[in-house]
Amino acid sequence: MAIDWFPLWLSLRVAVISTAVALACGLWLAWVLANRQFRGKELLDAAVTLPLVLPPTVLGYYLLVVLGRNSPVGHLYEWLFGAPLVFSWQAAVVAALFHSTPLLVKSARAAFESADRSYERAARNLGASELRLFWRVTLPLARRSILAAAALAFARSLGDFGVTLMIAGNIPGRTQTLAVAIYDAVESGNGTVARALVLIISAVALVVLLVANRLTTNPYGPRQTAL
Repeated sequence: MAIDWFPLWLSLRVAVISTAVALACGLWLAWVLANRQFRGKELLDAAVTLPLVLPPTVLGYYLLVVLGRNSPVGHLYEWLFGAPLVFSWQAAVVAALFHSTPLLVKSARAAFESADRSYERAARNLGASELRLFWRVTLPLARRSILAAAALAFARSLGDFGVTLMIAGNIPGRTQTLAVAIYDAVESGNGTVARALVLIISAVALVVLLVANRLTTNPYGPRQTAL
C-alpha cells in the first residue's frame, strides 16, 4: 500500500516553525531566569516547566479553552486570518511549541548559568551594553549547548501527539502529523503503514539525537587531570 508522505512533511514544517519560535522566545526567558533576581522568579520557572509534567490531555484542554473560537484569543485570530485557529496546522505548531519550549528554556538556562562570567565582566568594564554583551559574549559561550537544546526541542516537536490531537485534530491532508498518522494506521489495522512511519520517525529522531550529542561533546576530548 502506498504511503501518504503528507504527515512527514507537515511534521517537519511544524517542528521547524515551533523550534524557531521557541528559540526566539525561550532564549530571552532563559537569560532572564539565569541572570536576574526578581519577586516571583521561582513561580515563573515552575510555570515554564509545567507543560513538561502535565498530562497532554490537560495541556490540550487548557489550549482549547484559551484558543477556542469562543475565547478572546480565538476571536482575535479568526478576525485577523479569517479562519479559526483550532483544528488547523497552525494549531499543531502551537501544540509543539508548548511541549518544546520548556525543554529549550531549561537547557539554555543551564548553559547561561555555566558560562564563564569573567568574560561578561570584562565586556561590561569595556562599556558593552547588555544587548551587545548577550550577542557577542554570552550567546557564543553557550552556543553549543543551545544548539543541542534546539535539536532536542525539534525532536520533541516532531513527535508530539496528545496535545496535537486535541487542538489540531486528525484531518488527513490538513492536520495529520506523523505521530497522529501512526496512531490512525494502528487503529485502522494498517500495520504496514504504521511500521513504515514508525521507522521513519525513529530514524529522524536518531539523527537529531546524534547531532545533539555531537554538539554537547567536548571537541578537545575529555579534560585531563594532573597526577
